[in-house]
Amino acid sequence: MFLDRLDKAILRQLQQDASVSNLQLASLVGLSPPACFKRVKKLKSEGVIASQVVLLDQDKLGACLHMIVSVEMERDRLDLNDGFIKRIRLSPEVRECYQVTGGIDFVLLVTVANMPDYETFCQRYLYSEANMKNFKTQISMNRVKYDTCAVIPD
Repeated sequence: MFLDRLDKAILRQLQQDASVSNLQLASLVGLSPPACFKRVKKLKSEGVIASQVVLLDQDKLGACLHMIVSVEMERDRLDLNDGFIKRIRLSPEVRECYQVTGGIDFVLLVTVANMPDYETFCQRYLYSEANMKNFKTQISMNRVKYDTCAVIPD
């Protein structure tokens, strides 16, 4: 789908605050409310707007640990990697999973309440993986930046 400057302006505004009313959004991007509504509806139907969610402040919900886990597989086979990906997608602890190039195969961003929960995660998803060669865990001391906005090319 081709995105013009108005579509991009709408997307940028919605990424900052998806709760804005159509009237406010139209005013912010310089459109009439009906034209703005029509564009947002099309962006949703085309899948450009995948979903609208509420972002919670984890600090207000209680302590947690953020882990960055580098995973190296024993064999580089599509069927084995697909099996691992399917299992990781089912893990509520894994917030993000990237298949990457270089010396490692996957990077996982894992969030757990405490170290015993992380150990349970490791037993269930990492140690039990037959194709696992190695994994290394880094514990985040401080999240310096967190941004949910997608890159919208100019």
